[in-house]
Amino acid sequence: MAERYRLRHLRLAWASLGLALGAALWMRGSDAAAGWAWSAAALPVALHVAAATWRGLRGGRPGVDVVALAAMLAAVAMQEAATAAVIALMVAGGEALEGWAGARAGGALADLLARAPRRARRVRGGALDDIPVEAIGPGDLLLVRPGDTVPADGVLADGAATLDLHALTGESLPVALARGAPVQSGAVNAGPAFHLRASRDAASSTFAAIIRLTEAATASRAPLARLADRWAVAFVGLTALVAGGAWLASGDPLRALAVLVVATPCPLILAAPVALMAGIGRSARRGIIVKDAGALEQLAGIRTVVFDKTGTLTSGRPALVAVDADPALGRAAALRLAASLAQGSSHPVSAALCDAARAAGLALARPEAVAEAPGAGLRGTVEGRPALLGSEACLRDAGLPPRGFGPDAALAELEGMIAWLAVDGRAAAAFVFSDAPRPEAPSAVRRLRALGLRRLVLLSGDRQAAALAVGRALRLDAVLAEQSPADKIAVLRAEDAAAPTAMVGDGVNDAPALAAARVGIAMGAAGTAAAAEAAGIVLVVDRLDRVAEAVAIARRSRAVALRAIGLGMGASVAAMLPAAAGLLPPLQGALLQEGIDVLSILFALTALRPGRAERRPALLPAEAGLAERMAEHAALRGLAETIRGTAEQLRENRADPAALSVLVRQLQGELLPHQQAEERMLYPAAAERLGSESVAALVRMHAEIEAMAGRIAAAARLAEQGVAWAVLAPSLRRTLFALEALLRVHLMAEEDVLAGLEDRQAPEPPRPEQIPVRSNHLIG
Repeated sequence: MAERYRLRHLRLAWASLGLALGAALWMRGSDAAAGWAWSAAALPVALHVAAATWRGLRGGRPGVDVVALAAMLAAVAMQEAATAAVIALMVAGGEALEGWAGARAGGALADLLARAPRRARRVRGGALDDIPVEAIGPGDLLLVRPGDTVPADGVLADGAATLDLHALTGESLPVALARGAPVQSGAVNAGPAFHLRASRDAASSTFAAIIRLTEAATASRAPLARLADRWAVAFVGLTALVAGGAWLASGDPLRALAVLVVATPCPLILAAPVALMAGIGRSARRGIIVKDAGALEQLAGIRTVVFDKTGTLTSGRPALVAVDADPALGRAAALRLAASLAQGSSHPVSAALCDAARAAGLALARPEAVAEAPGAGLRGTVEGRPALLGSEACLRDAGLPPRGFGPDAALAELEGMIAWLAVDGRAAAAFVFSDAPRPEAPSAVRRLRALGLRRLVLLSGDRQAAALAVGRALRLDAVLAEQSPADKIAVLRAEDAAAPTAMVGDGVNDAPALAAARVGIAMGAAGTAAAAEAAGIVLVVDRLDRVAEAVAIARRSRAVALRAIGLGMGASVAAMLPAAAGLLPPLQGALLQEGIDVLSILFALTALRPGRAERRPALLPAEAGLAERMAEHAALRGLAETIRGTAEQLRENRADPAALSVLVRQLQGELLPHQQAEERMLYPAAAERLGSESVAALVRMHAEIEAMAGRIAAAARLAEQGVAWAVLAPSLRRTLFALEALLRVHLMAEEDVLAGLEDRQAPEPPRPEQIPVRSNHLIG
């Protein structure tokens, strides 16, 4: 590559010097010497073009280089050596300009390649060894110094670290990580040195895969570039027809030469690759690696997107959303027992139970005699009590059929799944899990709709009920569930027959569909290597909204490429007419064509700039507090569960004033200050960027929530003053249920409205498993 760039510049320098030397000799009256100098300037470039034309013909790619070659040879033959030298300068300059434009357009790709680490520091036996990255193995403890690029995927072994992910994800500010957090290779240490426990070798790590994809992208030719080659055949024919006609009509061969000169087709040769490479570079800066330049051009024409569910539209992690427990045991005790037992399993449901228990601040006991078998659940002893955790069928097979879990549990299972806990030989609790849509999924779907995507489809191997719940929440056009990998390929072919279709997925079972799709898009940050290898586009950032961003970049890049080609070729065709009429001499035509070349390539570089369709989230000032308010939503959803639980436990003849007082303190100490902070700083900043009407409904909800909280506090005061519960309970129950429903709707609406904004210090959205659980007390 470096050698090719060097030869480009040598040819440009030779043509420039020869042209300048010939001009100096001509001005001194040495016409013959000037002609030799100009001819010498053109000869090496002509030989280079002839070789390129021959290689193209042998490879089955007829090109328009033949026009430039014919123009130079004809100019020398007709003693128009100055024109030949100008054409040579034009061709050499166009190639050099292409190299410069390509280098600028592919700057992000070049940055990735340049940042690939070569050495690493491994800690072994108290000593620090400097080793090549190829020697890193899983389990190695590595020292990452300030400014170093993380050489392999792993887990943070120290208390904290600060990483710069800009080159991988496009995020402008460093990200703080805590002990145990996964660390992606390719990130740059923006803080003090830290230790990393490698989870895989360097060759298998994320950054190495990105490098391989980047190298493949830089070497590929897009369909649009090949389309330019096909247009070249027609253009050569048109040029020959106009040049020959001008010569025959006038008898003046210089007119034919002038036509050849202005038809030298650098815009057709250079504009499309430059624009598409600009799109690939811009995509890389946003964490979107385009493996094949053809995928970018194909993506621009997509009209249908098919999504996998688990891990793509959803987080892929089951999250505990509710607990139904025997009142004699209690939901907290049930969760503690189940999570204690679950420590002995690596199943995702067990991990979700443990996460929920830790989030609730429960101290887990050490399980004993833990045994796990497919279909038989998880058995063990916790604090001397025999326990069984598994499905309903698992409990029935053990002779412990769940009783008391009636319609509510059955309805919950429609959209999620239930794990059952049996303690001391009887069913004691049911844990409801769900895999909710990603926080950014609704805004990603809206963005795709705004880009004109006509059909969005969910294609999943999961249960029909679970898939329908996600499809309904995101308002997708079709939901196809319980599909095998072979079924997915058949569906993709049917969709693509109706309209160009892209597939988005992340798992091993998605790999065949990703490979079969017109454009496969893999969630590469958290997805499998099989999916990333099968797809044409890999999202290094684990965010679904990058799909819409990739479509927008692809469309702009293709549009700019076509416009650049149209601009350059239109100007060349227009110049043929005065050239054929004898109004544009060859030398002046060569100078005009040089300007057309420069204009076309510079226009192609405008693909480096975002288009109107590429809306980025508006940045809010740090003092607006978007990150803090969004982080508080997890606790507020837990508060909603508390409100509902309080309402369900409220009985006219069995009141719990203490629980009501605790709830009032939570409303006044958590909910109302949260709303006040939003109205003081966040909403005004959001209104400046989104319009005042966008937050008006949110403020109205705040007012109603505040009024309901006031009514609940008033009821608590009346109870303390001795007013009978039989009088207070009916109205209080209605208010509690109404407040819970309104609070949930408000949180969803607020997240939806503010999805178009971005905080510079925004943390990862709260995970569902952080939500506290509730009890419906369905047993007993």
